[in-house]
Amino acid sequence: MLVIGLTGGIASGKSTAARFLSERGASVIDADRLGHRVYEPGSPGFAAVVREFGDDVVGTDGAIDRGALGGKVFGRPERLRRLTDIVWPEIRALAQREIAELAERDPEGVAVLEAAVLLEAGWEDLADEIWVVLVETETAIARLADRNSLTREQALARIESQLGNDEHRELADVAIENSGTLDELHARLEREWRRLDG
Repeated sequence: MLVIGLTGGIASGKSTAARFLSERGASVIDADRLGHRVYEPGSPGFAAVVREFGDDVVGTDGAIDRGALGGKVFGRPERLRRLTDIVWPEIRALAQREIAELAERDPEGVAVLEAAVLLEAGWEDLADEIWVVLVETETAIARLADRNSLTREQALARIESQLGNDEHRELADVAIENSGTLDELHARLEREWRRLDG
């Protein structure tokens, strides 16, 4: 099985790229979805987060209140690191399990691990190729203003909290520019998909 690690900054179009690859027959593993599983009551991740950050991060429904947890770590690098030290290894383990199950079912298939933090978390070794979707800063700001109703300052703060385009490009096997139209993105992805088939 060929595993593509798909990543990129906020509003770069990772999910759009993952959808396209799924339509071409790839099996997509969404690290965000795995992250939600890490917070499920009864899981080791849930217990570790509550132990580290206190009972007040548990909502009235018994699940982790991500807003309350975010309030404790946002803008506090040391606390954020403590959280990622808990969550990232759990997500990695779940991703490895899904990759193994997919490889057993379809040894000749393609799996896509879509993860915004793929490079920050050091998960490159889970993939055979790293594909990075890149977007110009101004385009990302406009998309975030439109999609998330963020101000320019809020959008910029989120963009600047992640790896930049240069760092992403340096670590990528395949860099996919996505500051243009959806058709242009699809054409670039199609080219790379056909290369895999070749």
